[in-house]
Order: sequence, then structure tokens, then C-alpha cells
Amino acid sequence: MRNGLVLFTSDRGITPAELARAAEERGFDTFYVPEHTHIPVRREAPHPTGGADLPDDRYLRTLDPWVSLATCAAVTSRIRLATAVALPVESDPITLAKTLATLDHLSGGRVTLGVGFGWNTDELADHHVPGHRRRTALREYLEAMCALWTQEEAAYQGEFVSFGPSWAYPKPPQGRIPVLVGAGGGPQTLRWIARHADGWMTTPTETGIGEKAKRLQAEWEAAGRDGRPDLRILVARRPTPDDLAEWAVADELIWGVPDTEPAAVLAHLDKLAARLGLVP
Repeated sequence: MRNGLVLFTSDRGITPAELARAAEERGFDTFYVPEHTHIPVRREAPHPTGGADLPDDRYLRTLDPWVSLATCAAVTSRIRLATAVALPVESDPITLAKTLATLDHLSGGRVTLGVGFGWNTDELADHHVPGHRRRTALREYLEAMCALWTQEEAAYQGEFVSFGPSWAYPKPPQGRIPVLVGAGGGPQTLRWIARHADGWMTTPTETGIGEKAKRLQAEWEAAGRDGRPDLRILVARRPTPDDLAEWAVADELIWGVPDTEPAAVLAHLDKLAARLGLVP
């Protein structure tokens, strides 16, 4: 099983590049960063924890994910570069497709796109995405970007994305960039993933992962897809033996690290790597 790290980036503490380099040196497989373009001061959408208030102010201070991962690409050579999660519908899809393809090209094919539907519908509204249509918007964005990545003359016509036959280079070295959906594993979401993505990234508070993984596999097969979906588990607590047994179905565990000053983060990282038995 692989092990990844997620840093809730902010304009304080360790930089993404310093942590990604340290993670690669210690044998971790993937480095993740999140995305929020902004947080409206007046917000009707509750946080996923159910509270009216944000857990902390990092949401207000999140760094741009693509600039962050580009700095990581420049100082690493092996570790994969990913988002947990990005919000594609808050960007122009043609521009975002170019950004991601360029990052994949310059990193040697190391990019994975973890996406969310967007819990903060007030944030989405400022990007002219209606909350009740966010799944349709995301599907169209992913389809359109895939066309730009894989077709010589790409075109797309949809409700949220439309463009005529176009050339777009570079093409991602991977052929197309893998897409994971980070969301709660309800039946509708697992069905959506089976039809439109390459795998599922759990929420930090997800329960019943073993049964949900079986449902996702059934949906995958019902959609006529070969193989199995990529399953990645966000770890929000120190796991018990029962947790680890249930999580054996996963392809990767994603461990969080504190966004504090470098010495404290690197000490935490050393302890985690030792506990996991990682070998650089």
C-alpha cells in the first residue's frame, strides 16, 4: 500500500516545496495540496462538519494549488503531485487544462487531479456555478479537459463548457491525467465516480469504507469498466488494528501534517515515516 501526505497549505509555516522534498526523501509516494480561491464572508453553506463556522482560518489563506505543485515539481523527481481536493469549476476549463498538462509535462508525468464537487456553494456562486448544478458542471469540465489532453483537434459542447475544434499542447505524458473524486461515499456519488472518474478519495470522517468500496466496485462493473477504481483514504486519526484491516482495500493512505514551522513539521514527518516503516 502506498502512503501520501496532505498539507493544508497557507501563507504560514512550511512551504509546499520544502515538505514535498522532505516527503520524497523519506519514501512517501504522493504529495497533496487543497484549493479554495476565496471564502465569502457571508456564507449560507455549512462546513462539511455541519457547523456554521469554519474550523480554522486556513481556508481563508489557502495557496494556489498549481503554483504550489509547480514549486514542488522543481525540487523533486519521483513523488507524485496531487490535490485533495481541487475545485476545477472555479477556473476556466481551457486554461486549467493547459495548466495541468504543462505541470504534468514539466514534472515528467507525475500529476493526479483530486477534485471535489464543492461544499461551499457560496464560493461556487461567485464563479457563476449554481450549487444545484455543480455535479453537471464538474462532469463537463472533466470531459472537456480530457478532450483537450487526448485529441488532436478537440471540441466540446455542453451547458457550462463550449468550444469548437482546437489545438492544445502540451499533451500530458500520462496520456490523460488521472482523476479522483474526494467526497462522502453515498450511493449517488459512488455511481458518479464509476461513470466519470478513476477513483475515490474518502472524507476524513468516512465510516463503513469496506462496504462502500464493494459498492463502488459493483458500480464500476455496472458502468462497463475494466479493472478496479483507485481508492485512497484520508486518515484523520491514529488508526486501530480494526481500521487498518478495513483499509486494506485501499491503494493509498493519505496522512495529514501540521502547517506550522518547518522544524516541527519535519520532526512529525520523521516519526510518521518511522511508524510506517518507510524506506527512502
